Amino acid sequence: MNIQDSLTLIEEQLPILKAIFIAIVFLLLINFLTKKIKKSLLEKAKSKSQISNIKILTRIIEITLSVIIIAFVFFSYIGSWTGLGIVAGLLTAALGFALQKPITGVAAWIMIIVKRPFQIGDRIKIGEIKGDVYDISPTHIYIDEVGGLVSSEEPSGRHVLVPNYLLFEQNIINYSMVNEFVIGETAFEITYDSDLDKAIELIKKISYEIVKEHLKNAKKELKVNISMEPSGIRIKVRFFAPIKIVSSLSSEITVKVFRELKKSKKIALAYTHHKGILEDKK
Repeated sequence: MNIQDSLTLIEEQLPILKAIFIAIVFLLLINFLTKKIKKSLLEKAKSKSQISNIKILTRIIEITLSVIIIAFVFFSYIGSWTGLGIVAGLLTAALGFALQKPITGVAAWIMIIVKRPFQIGDRIKIGEIKGDVYDISPTHIYIDEVGGLVSSEEPSGRHVLVPNYLLFEQNIINYSMVNEFVIGETAFEITYDSDLDKAIELIKKISYEIVKEHLKNAKKELKVNISMEPSGIRIKVRFFAPIKIVSSLSSEITVKVFRELKKSKKIALAYTHHKGILEDKK
């Protein structure tokens, strides 16, 4: 009787054992195939981002297929496909809610491909993040930041990952969508008793010598604006140049103009004077 009972028990458990065996076989097969595919793709990958994307993608595929196989075997065993449909519907709704932002990000990625609001190499600003785009993935935009902790157009050394979904929530500024030229400005302030005409001539001459090639390429002209301030007359020189070198050009103009103004006896720079260490020593 014990043998007969044991055989009956084993016979009753055969369907579930069969289902478990089938699930294990399929899971091993999926694991084997994904490893082969991953290995083949990694051999062709050339960058760190490609390697990362391949590993993440194969992992997602492996997990997704494993869940599908387990669910399929389970509901085949209990013989209720209605339950499978209900669970699949609930799972889809839950995933849709949980993955709302990533899905929106993929939609933004498609928008980037189709509309081309910017591309790799462009200097852009998304919200408070400004920098040069060096990669675009289905989920993130990779930016080599400029400025950052300092007020400058120079690379900060930080790399920022901006989620794609933010493109639908933030203003996007592209500094080089039509061309790479943007306006730059350098200001100087001279005293009211200075020779204004001579100062304008000197500033225009130095500035033009430095930026003339960029003005020619941009098909723009050098402009000088004058305004009266409480401490003196402000002279602003404006020019067009590639966004990535505007800051260095402005600095070069400032240095050369300052040196020339210091030599002139008819022009004096206006500034708020504070007693310094050198004066104390005198």
